[in-house]
Parts: sequence; C-alpha cells; structure tokens
Amino acid sequence: MAFFFHKTNYQKSNARTCTNFPISSHAKKLSKEILQSTDNIIRQTLSNDLLDELADLSQIDIVHVKISDKKQYHKKRNGKIVMKQYGYYKPGTHYIYITNKTAVQGKILAPKTFFDTLLHEWMHHYDYCKLKLNSIHTAGFYARLKNIKTKLGYFDQ
Repeated sequence: MAFFFHKTNYQKSNARTCTNFPISSHAKKLSKEILQSTDNIIRQTLSNDLLDELADLSQIDIVHVKISDKKQYHKKRNGKIVMKQYGYYKPGTHYIYITNKTAVQGKILAPKTFFDTLLHEWMHHYDYCKLKLNSIHTAGFYARLKNIKTKLGYFDQ
C-alpha cells in the first residue's frame, strides 16, 4: 500500500509542470535585487520579502528563510567532497534554511547559487502547501522550478 501512495505522489508531481499563479513586478524586482546581493543581512531581508510575496501570489502559507553564516554541511570520501547541502525545507515547519558559505573555503555563495537554493526550497514548500504533495525531485518538480525562474526573470540576468 505504501508503494502505491509513493507511485501516485510521483505521478502527481510529474504531471504538474508549471506554477499556476501570476508573478508581480514587485517579485521580479526582489528577485533581481537578490541576484545582485552577497551580504547576509540583505539576503535575509530580501529573501523573506520575496517568499512573502510568492506566498501571497500563490495563496499559500508564508514560509520564512533563515540564513546561516556557517559553511555548508558536506560529506567527504577519500578526501573529496561527495555531497553538499545548500539548504533544506522541512514540511510543516514554515522555515527554509540556507547555508550562505561554501563547504571548503567558506566563501559567500554566489548570488545565482543562493537564489537557486532559495527557489528550490520554496518549491518544496509550494508542493507541500498548494499541491498537497510529498515533495520529491521529479521531472515535474524541476519543470515547476524552471517555470517560476522564468516568470521571475532569472534567465534574463
């Protein structure tokens, strides 16, 4: 029975390839500002403003972002990094966590990497709240992510 649920969830996720809400000029402006920022405090403020706007536009619960100034969680094997965690979202918590520094050198994340992570984790929140999905990485998930990036003008930067 659990397998059937998982398969159904997977099929539902794959079937949805876009986000069905309009994007405001304010959301586009905030996105552009995030894509030009590197400061932790500015990113925190702009990100929360953008996520608030996206929640209003999509008519879902607000989710907040917490940005950590620590290095990314990572795993090594034979001295090489084999996994990095840029951020995460736990369903039902209404929080997205993003680590703002690279795993090894501790440099500030590049603006596009930060923004990609922010939207990726927000898409998990959207899936959970709006689509009532156990959000998993399917082709549909990545299509929805690309759809919102396009609407926000990400590829115009």
